[in-house]
Amino acid sequence: MLWICKRRGGENAGSRACRASPAWHLRLHCGSARGACHVDCCRRKYPLIEEFFAGFGEIRRFPGRAIDRATVEQADVLLVRSVTQVDRQLLEGSPVRFVGTCTIGTDHLDLEYFQQAGITWSSAPGCNARGVVDYVLGSLLTLAEIEGVDLAQRCYGVVGAGEVGGRLIQVLRGLGWNVLVCDPQRQAAEGGDYVSLEQLLERCDVISLHTPLTKSGQDSTWHLLDRQRLNRLRHGTWLINAARGPVVDNRALAEVLRQREDLQAVLDVWEEEPTVDASLADLCVLATPHIAGYSLDGKQRGTAQIYQAYCRFLGQAEQVSLSALLPAPWVPQVSLNANADPAWALAMICRAVYDPRRDDADFRRSLSDDVAQQRSAFDGLRKHYPERREIDGLEVRIQGESAALSRIVRALGAREA
Repeated sequence: MLWICKRRGGENAGSRACRASPAWHLRLHCGSARGACHVDCCRRKYPLIEEFFAGFGEIRRFPGRAIDRATVEQADVLLVRSVTQVDRQLLEGSPVRFVGTCTIGTDHLDLEYFQQAGITWSSAPGCNARGVVDYVLGSLLTLAEIEGVDLAQRCYGVVGAGEVGGRLIQVLRGLGWNVLVCDPQRQAAEGGDYVSLEQLLERCDVISLHTPLTKSGQDSTWHLLDRQRLNRLRHGTWLINAARGPVVDNRALAEVLRQREDLQAVLDVWEEEPTVDASLADLCVLATPHIAGYSLDGKQRGTAQIYQAYCRFLGQAEQVSLSALLPAPWVPQVSLNANADPAWALAMICRAVYDPRRDDADFRRSLSDDVAQQRSAFDGLRKHYPERREIDGLEVRIQGESAALSRIVRALGAREA
């Protein structure tokens, strides 16, 4: 977590007054999911924080799950991630006037209270969309290898067509695959070629969930896939949840998976995380600790978006550009012969950047019957997550001419040399 507090007395060395309010100086505090961390740990959780925010003041850190009223009693700005619940109970009576979350989701923010209290807030929509798409693609490749099926012959159902779902839909359709989309809110606002959830469950044998978590209203997503809907899944369906854990009734899913060996599940999110039902994880083909969108590029993008929003809040020009800070791709180029099998080429490109099986193995090793130990391990895997890059930073050289391979490169968002 980061926070910015009002100045008390003289200006601290190394800080500068906010242009929006000469009475403020900035003291930035960062938090991770576990205990106080050093700067390098903070950089894992908040990449480029120093580069973007050092000009505003001193950077310090607090544990994300342990933020309380005492932490924010002098804060004017809070910057958090999804593990920190920011609501009336935390902020009422505090001087906080800006809240930023370096995540797409906002279910950990009490937006109604923010409006009532006159608190400006910002999230980072789309910051990790590419990373989640890479995770889904890696999961599909793993499932296809296990079952020996052709991915092009499956029917894909994407639930939620926002930043992440929309990007996934674009990639899958770019590959020429059959995709159905369920998004009631977009359908009501835009019309278009959408299907109901019931139609999607009936017709698709791959279902990927990318909805926000909402607990009220006609389109509530809490237990969107409940026992009844899970029982209606087509024979051989693959279910992927990289959205929010409670979108799927985890207890019901475990029971259905025990009863139906034809179903395959990939879970990156869990209903009670950081507590995880180890028996449910054992039933999944891939199980990971909420890291689908944890690409280095996505984290840096999220930090940049909050920095930009904070500059707008202050009414000052941006002084730092993300494009000048992004490191060079770790795998700069992949070369393919034009005669390469398209399915093999797809796997080669995707796995040159990311393979979720490593994260699955690390997660399974961390599972424990000791709840406290398991919760700590969950947060530890996220806190110390190894840096990974994104497919759209990859350059692909095709030796010869191949329309099929060129189409794959374009669909994935990589660059053809």
